[in-house]
Amino acid sequence: MPPSRASLEAILRDCGFDLSAAQYDALWAYHRLLREANAELNLTRIHQFENMVLKHYVDSLLVLKCTDLPSPLIDMGSGPGLPGIPLKIARPDVSMILAEPRGNRAEFLRSVCDRLNLQGVEVIARKVNRTFPRKARGVITRAVASIPETLQRVAGCLEVGGRMLFMKGPDCSDEIDEARANPTGLFRLVADHRYTIPGTPHDRRLVIYERLEGEAPSTEATSVAMPAYAGPVREVTSDTNPTFKIARDLLSGRGIRKHGQALMAGSRIVSEVLANHADHVLAWLTDNDGPPPPAAADSGLTWLRLSPALFAEIDSSGTRSPLLLTRVPVLPEWQDASPWPPGCTLFVPFQDPENVGAAIRSAAAFGVSRIVLLREAAHPFHPKSARAAGPALFAVPMEQGPSIRELSSVTVPILALSADGTDLATHSFPAVFGLVAGMEGPGLPDHLRQGLALRIPIAAGVESLNAATATAIALYEWARQSAPPVTSAPPSPDAGVPAG
Repeated sequence: MPPSRASLEAILRDCGFDLSAAQYDALWAYHRLLREANAELNLTRIHQFENMVLKHYVDSLLVLKCTDLPSPLIDMGSGPGLPGIPLKIARPDVSMILAEPRGNRAEFLRSVCDRLNLQGVEVIARKVNRTFPRKARGVITRAVASIPETLQRVAGCLEVGGRMLFMKGPDCSDEIDEARANPTGLFRLVADHRYTIPGTPHDRRLVIYERLEGEAPSTEATSVAMPAYAGPVREVTSDTNPTFKIARDLLSGRGIRKHGQALMAGSRIVSEVLANHADHVLAWLTDNDGPPPPAAADSGLTWLRLSPALFAEIDSSGTRSPLLLTRVPVLPEWQDASPWPPGCTLFVPFQDPENVGAAIRSAAAFGVSRIVLLREAAHPFHPKSARAAGPALFAVPMEQGPSIRELSSVTVPILALSADGTDLATHSFPAVFGLVAGMEGPGLPDHLRQGLALRIPIAAGVESLNAATATAIALYEWARQSAPPVTSAPPSPDAGVPAG
């Protein structure tokens, strides 16, 4: 279904929502603003139009089929405005508070409210916790924090008789059991609605708790002492702080090249880089409530504790977990005349940083000898590339190369992935070779397409594969062909003979 205001209305009507023309207009305008800002702010990983409508807007509005909305209602961890903005459009009588601690996303929410002229909406760039500055009759969240943890956080800002609405997947029974086994005396479970997003196989649950009488623990009683850390600790509270300004620069490839540093995000990635590549790590970054560096970290590692707004600004992936400031390895210039390592040298021309990161990850997985980043390629340590590649960024040697238009070798064959080439599965890979896929959009220059080219067979009617996916398939086939044959050991003379 092509993206359009009419298509959006048709999907919503098919799902049982009968809104006014003005409300459909507002949802379409919100969709366009979300798409427009997504490339810069990484607001959603869902890009296909119908999936966005079903998994974002319909999913948000299905709450209305299960329960009435309390007002005022806090959308906790609103992100791009989900579910708060679709609910506000459908129920303009409800006062809505969009709580989003990441500064750039909070600014996006303010601009959406202004552009759509939404009345009775307040954007607060803070986490919802015991110090949140508003009381409300309800809180709703699609965030991933557990039910028991969230109930503790909202106890102070939810009025007695108010409701906590959790939009959850189908597998949240353990969280409900945990909350039941460790009661605070401040909440009781009042509803557990199970439903499916129409037109999809995705099951959902809306779990509702009621706030009971009783005082929420005071800030002093519930505060957790900052764990001790023997290394240097620095507080960063101003956006004029030189360290923060560098960290903010690292959200772009230009800033990474300028400073020779990068940010690593994601709890698993951070843990693995710290454990296996500590020599590249410069600092551990959190907000004021974040954990200290792990005990195994070098005691000389600097812990940078940023104010929540500053941390949200550099946490571009929205992980809300510690970041690492790392040193970027120096990338030497590739020289065709220099000795080539055995196996595959992968040339990467991709302009999309996520494709660059995915190619690096595949290269590490299949044993590529080195990666040469062509002039067109996004920086491998761009935040989106780093999230896609993870620790593989430090696992494969990388060099800088020429433009893909100038790529050639007089010493080693360079194989190109092209729809006009020979079947990949029938090709025998040489002991030393280069591999290159075309750029997103322009593809391969003529001199590579007309040279040694390999084709990945795909179904008729499909135009092409994603460039990083095609690279992964080719590397898998090379690794499969290169793997030593597996031979079965001769059976033991005693095999099958009962003992005794």
